Amino acid sequence: MSKGSGGEPESSDSMRTFGAVVQALREYHGFTREEFGELIGYSKHTVASVELGRRMADPAFVDAAEPHLGDTGALRKSSEHLGRMPGLAAWFQRWAKLEKQAINLFNYECRMIPGLLQTEAYVRALAADQLPPLSDADIEDMWAARLERQRLLHDRPNTAFSFIIEEHTLLRGTGGVEATRDLIEHLLELAELRNVEIQVMRLVQASHAGLQGPIALVETPSNKWFAYSEGHESGLLISDSKVVSILQARYARMRSQARTLQDSVSLLEHMRGDL
Repeated sequence: MSKGSGGEPESSDSMRTFGAVVQALREYHGFTREEFGELIGYSKHTVASVELGRRMADPAFVDAAEPHLGDTGALRKSSEHLGRMPGLAAWFQRWAKLEKQAINLFNYECRMIPGLLQTEAYVRALAADQLPPLSDADIEDMWAARLERQRLLHDRPNTAFSFIIEEHTLLRGTGGVEATRDLIEHLLELAELRNVEIQVMRLVQASHAGLQGPIALVETPSNKWFAYSEGHESGLLISDSKVVSILQARYARMRSQARTLQDSVSLLEHMRGDL
């Protein structure tokens, strides 16, 4: 699981919303954080963490707070909807929400296989090399989040998914021979879906429109386009229409520069046979 400041789990919209409700009710009843904490048996720091959405309010906190904040049942009801997005970094969560409603999603990746196409063995191989080292629980959360995202490929048959991957990401052999063979088999299975297109950029190619880095594009049901760019421990959601338009043009050019869908499948089948 991604960590926030102080080693606490990353926040979520539901945690921040719940915290804002607690803070508003506390201030309405005239308590300082310290006074409120003494009333319910928690430190003022814990109260602050809950109010700021950094800490998940446990049932004991909710039960203790309810009588002092109007006793309407609002806190108990709202606490039922509390949840985090385990395994997803905070900067990625806004993009992940857009993915869930996309009608078109395009992804060019030059560093690794895109998350929506990864297998468990591939994810675990990537996780094993992360620094600082991840715990077993972190890795389990990472794979669970990845698997949940991948359901979109099957659950949204009317969404068009396009992926362009670099041939060298397969030749690298991440995770070993068996993991690579399973990954290629997985890609071939996904390529059979009517809503999924997978193209492979040639290993030997003098130039193409994506040399400046990965490109992720999404179109929402309101026909609004967004782009996303990710680096080390950071990510940027792009809504500027001029920038998005440039990235759309580059992606369109790459679709013509990469291997065709049929040629890409033939290459994957050949690579599978060589392993």
